[in-house]
Amino acid sequence: MSQTSAAESPGPAGFLDRIGIPRQLFWGFVAVLIFMIGDGVETTFLSDYLQRPEGGALPGAVASFATVTLYGVAAMIAAWFSGTLSAIWGPRRVMWLGGAWWVGFECVFLFAALPSHNAVFIVATYGIRGLAYPLFAFSFLAWAQVASPTKMRGSVAGWFWFAFTGGLPTLGAAVAAVSMGVLGLDDYETLVLSLVVVTTGVLIGSFAVREEHGLKPIADETVENPRSLKRLAEGVDILWRDRRVLAGGLIRIVNTAPQYGFFAMFPFTFGPAAPDGGFLTAAQVASLASIAYGANIVANLFFGVFGDRFGWRRTVTWFGCVGCAIATPLWYFSSMASQSFAVAATFGVVYGLVLAGFVPLSALMPSMVAAKDKGSALAVLNFGAGGAAFVGPVVVTVLYPLVGGGGATIVFCLMYLGVGLLSLRMKDDSDPGEHRASRTGAPAAAGASA
Repeated sequence: MSQTSAAESPGPAGFLDRIGIPRQLFWGFVAVLIFMIGDGVETTFLSDYLQRPEGGALPGAVASFATVTLYGVAAMIAAWFSGTLSAIWGPRRVMWLGGAWWVGFECVFLFAALPSHNAVFIVATYGIRGLAYPLFAFSFLAWAQVASPTKMRGSVAGWFWFAFTGGLPTLGAAVAAVSMGVLGLDDYETLVLSLVVVTTGVLIGSFAVREEHGLKPIADETVENPRSLKRLAEGVDILWRDRRVLAGGLIRIVNTAPQYGFFAMFPFTFGPAAPDGGFLTAAQVASLASIAYGANIVANLFFGVFGDRFGWRRTVTWFGCVGCAIATPLWYFSSMASQSFAVAATFGVVYGLVLAGFVPLSALMPSMVAAKDKGSALAVLNFGAGGAAFVGPVVVTVLYPLVGGGGATIVFCLMYLGVGLLSLRMKDDSDPGEHRASRTGAPAAAGASA
């Protein structure tokens, strides 16, 4: 299969193309946004709901396990398979699988597991449903990257993460607030509403996007039996065949690991659970996440476009890695020194902005490998996104009792600097920054394996 994008065919650029969205993929971005809104509705109340009698009366530890640990493990596994299955079946078929999986297991969860009040049934069905959203969303990311012209891949990545994080948790939490506050629906009825929203996104993603690259395996004509499930295992070897991909996976883990770690740690350092009672209320601690995410959503679009001009790797190195290495201790220590919500919110915005400097990584990783390996490279990228949700809290769990919040923050800073050094290896001629350097006489990066 030729990997030349249909979007690169000649013709006048429309409004969507000018803002970085290939017009053939527009409804895919809409589908991801709507799907993730529905998926994000439950984030602010599900754990509490499961502990109440109407939600199954699960013990607090079990409810937390269901909504964080088991669901997260399932999502991390599915994140890997979203890339490898896209390489075998084609992204649209994987989107169908993810959408059907979410709707099917949500129906079991809502209409069979919850009424049964059986803890094992509730936890199992909810955890299994965690396989669904990465299959739907990340397979579209794979589709968008292989179908986009090289010059737009950073912008496309920016729009994808805008849709993804705009839905989960931002607009998803807003829908929950409107549902329970304005419409007066209870928790269960709000969960049913989320099922309706997700189903709408699934239908749009399954039938409204017809771009040809999504209908075929992400592989070229040199791959023997591209639809064979044996290629699931073959994709793992890219980690040692091309160490740039391994470096990219580690960078993706560190990308958002401190973010998850901070939001696990802040209640015990800034909030009421701190030994001295903290300087923020529980509501203010929670709002820091919304503030940082809000800044990050807007910046995702900017750095997607910016990366297409400045260079994908250079943007990741200087704005993502180095920027976050500076912003991370600045956020924590300035907040602790000032004991001020305004200061904490301000530097939360700074962190959210530079965090978006990692957006071009989604364009760089599939672009620097051969066509037959694009699905594997995206699998590593997506697995890193899931792994971040575990690494961040684990770092806090291990280090906070030993060195406190300040020590954990310094470790996060060093992690960003470490992957900044790794990012220097991720050079490829398709990167606009490297391509521009070669035109101006600077040494161009070799496209071979590092």
